[in-house]
Amino acid sequence: MGFFSFFRNKHRQSDLDAVRLTRATGTKRSRQIWRQYKKNKGAVLGLFVLCAFVVIAIASGFIWNYDTDIVGMNISERLLKPCAEHLFGTDHMGRDVLTRVFYGTRYSLLIGFGSTLISTFFGILFGAIAGYYGGKIENVTMRIVELLLMIPNMLLTIVIVSAFGINLGNLILAQGLATIPHFTRNARASIMTVRDNEYIEAARAMGVSDFKIIVKHVLPNALSPILVQVTTRIGGCIVGAAGFSFLGLGVPIPTPEWGAMLADARTHMRANPHLVIFPGLAILILVLAINQIGDGLRDALDPKLKR
Repeated sequence: MGFFSFFRNKHRQSDLDAVRLTRATGTKRSRQIWRQYKKNKGAVLGLFVLCAFVVIAIASGFIWNYDTDIVGMNISERLLKPCAEHLFGTDHMGRDVLTRVFYGTRYSLLIGFGSTLISTFFGILFGAIAGYYGGKIENVTMRIVELLLMIPNMLLTIVIVSAFGINLGNLILAQGLATIPHFTRNARASIMTVRDNEYIEAARAMGVSDFKIIVKHVLPNALSPILVQVTTRIGGCIVGAAGFSFLGLGVPIPTPEWGAMLADARTHMRANPHLVIFPGLAILILVLAINQIGDGLRDALDPKLKR
């Protein structure tokens, strides 16, 4: 018994050593990525700006009351220019533009991250299955993807929103579903570059299940281009949501979403340009910050771009 117990403990100790080595390697890799990321000053600034928007989105729910401060009316103070009391001025209903812009941050972030989460999850799922197994599964999946890619994203989003109704949830769902084909194609291409590597063959030879191989070995080594696409897509979803809300197909008025604010200010924008300047600047700054983060991730994750 002592003889077998010795080898059992020896095997257990080797497993623990392997786990520690994996964790140490992952920690070292994370530090290298962060060190490379910090070299891009624009990316660091973009990350700081994004964190500031997140703080604003969280804090706005505690600072202001939605019914009175956000959608409530004060006709006696309508269409005021920017001043000490109202830094961004007021709109045609007497509502403070600064309050509405800050509160609208949560809608834009929710739309951007929510839509991207849907498209990323299903895109990676379908792309991983097609890229890893190949053959008929890959052919069928990619033919469907190519058919969906023939339909413009805007048209597909309009059809989905029109079919299910105009509200925040349906807009997030529509934008997420419309971009699944793009993520599927990108994920498939990334996974095909690593599926035939030696460590994948070794895992198969050891009898590791396909699910574990995909999750633990394939995806972590094929995730770099997908992460860059994710950051780009978040900005695209924010701009797209603002455009749909401006056209009346997104978040309905009087919800303080930036695109809806632009639509609500159309009849007053010539005499009161502050009604469109500040929501427009908010969209510009947030999307630019997210794009800078994407550039930094691309430089940090791509070994060919390291200096």
